[in-house]
Amino acid sequence: MQSTLHPNDKLHVAVIMDGNGRWATRRGSPRSAGHRAGMAAARRIVEAAPGLGVTTLTLFAFSAENWRRPAEEVATLMWLLRAFLRAETQHLVDNGARLSVIGRRDRLTRELRRQIARVERMTAGGRRLHLRIALDYSAREAIVGAAVQCLGTGLPPTVDLFGQFITGSALRFPETASVDLLIRTGGENRLSDFLLWESAYAELWFTDAMWPDFDADALAAAIADFRGRERRFGGLGKDVPAAAAERAASPSVSRV
Repeated sequence: MQSTLHPNDKLHVAVIMDGNGRWATRRGSPRSAGHRAGMAAARRIVEAAPGLGVTTLTLFAFSAENWRRPAEEVATLMWLLRAFLRAETQHLVDNGARLSVIGRRDRLTRELRRQIARVERMTAGGRRLHLRIALDYSAREAIVGAAVQCLGTGLPPTVDLFGQFITGSALRFPETASVDLLIRTGGENRLSDFLLWESAYAELWFTDAMWPDFDADALAAAIADFRGRERRFGGLGKDVPAAAAERAASPSVSRV
């Protein structure tokens, strides 16, 4: 099947980084070792993404449901996130990457909130890659919140307006509105409340590989498979260019 994508098209790739704990358990190591290995995998993917045409990369780091995990494991995850921010900020700046965090912040520590705000300010000028970290994130909560905001405006609840509230940063970063390719590692075939609105037309790519084993070659394989697919957006093959143009013109469903 002939692809409807140009090789130079910019991509928004979202990743559910699953399998850290199982990766460690199979090696007889504590789950924390898997999370550390998963952080190293995240660094590899962030470095490889721009060279593969990815301009927006959204990583699912911690869901709203993950608070149910043992307190020790949650503390480890938060510590690793702080360590990542400390270690990678200057690297992101030097490589033209902008970082932003999506999800709730009111349940994070004050120190972590301040650190996130600082990194977002320092990397605001990055244009090569927009790295988004989904932290304490729930797509369903985002949709409910958008409905409340939309009703509060007194304006007609159009798809465009609703989409802007859901994506949060759509007004400043319209390229983040829709996901082109969603990857999930770890052998599970579900979305787990991740970017449900933004992934309405996303291509899905599932792999049995655990996240710590995911590398640049795996990302390249997923993108190559994606580029070989025909995306119709509800139309027939001959209608794809028109459908794509309509999506590009709409702030809430535009592709990058």
